[in-house]
Amino acid sequence: MRTTIDLSEELVNEVKCLLGVKTKREAVSRSLEALAQQRKRERLRGKLGKMDLDLSLESLKRMRQDEG
Repeated sequence: MRTTIDLSEELVNEVKCLLGVKTKREAVSRSLEALAQQRKRERLRGKLGKMDLDLSLESLKRMRQDEG
């Protein structure tokens, strides 16, 4: 899809550097993909709810020993 948008050149250059890409197109595409994945994970976490696990380092060590 071809779209014309006005972007901050400074921001695009920063993203290109952070992602290690050479083109604006790749910087924008990878940024959009990362944002979409992040939001999907957040939505999934919200649907799963929160579980309070009463675990300590000692109880984890005991569980590992029991498995071995």
